[in-house]
Amino acid sequence: MEKTFWNIYKTFFKVGTLLLGGGYVILPLLQSELVDKKKWSNHDELCEYYALGQSLPGIIAANMSMFVGYKLTGQKGALAAVTGIISPAFLSIILIAKILEELISMKFIQSIFWGVGIGVVILVLLAVKEMWNKSVIDKFTMIIFLAAFLLSCFKVSPVLVIISSAFAGILYHIHKQNGKGCEE
Repeated sequence: MEKTFWNIYKTFFKVGTLLLGGGYVILPLLQSELVDKKKWSNHDELCEYYALGQSLPGIIAANMSMFVGYKLTGQKGALAAVTGIISPAFLSIILIAKILEELISMKFIQSIFWGVGIGVVILVLLAVKEMWNKSVIDKFTMIIFLAAFLLSCFKVSPVLVIISSAFAGILYHIHKQNGKGCEE
């Protein structure tokens, strides 16, 4: 089969439709398509592209398909392979979103979500209660809680709140170990 933009796209689209389970499944699928059937690559090259695809940020399947496509016909091949591999997932998401849009407009489904929303609120409150019982155990932890709560109300970064709380806890622990700690 000729290595044209359309043929590369179709081949990777086919692999993309079978790609359930993430990037780890792509190696045997591509070996079947590119090595065994089309003879566009060999097993060693695919293993190298797989290793490169894992070492880069992003989706392994897209990274690997980009390398294979580039090897086949350069930048056009890379574009064909990447768009081919991601098109099935993209189209599936659009289809599912359209179905969900239709489902959400139904009164029955809205009632279900209302009930689920109440259940989620209750679960969050139970989690807060459990965390409260295990976390706020003395005056110091109450002060840390109130400070963190107030800082959060003023939209201070959660990262900064967590780091400051941890730092305050370390200082308190050091202070308490030196015999200067507060007595309850």
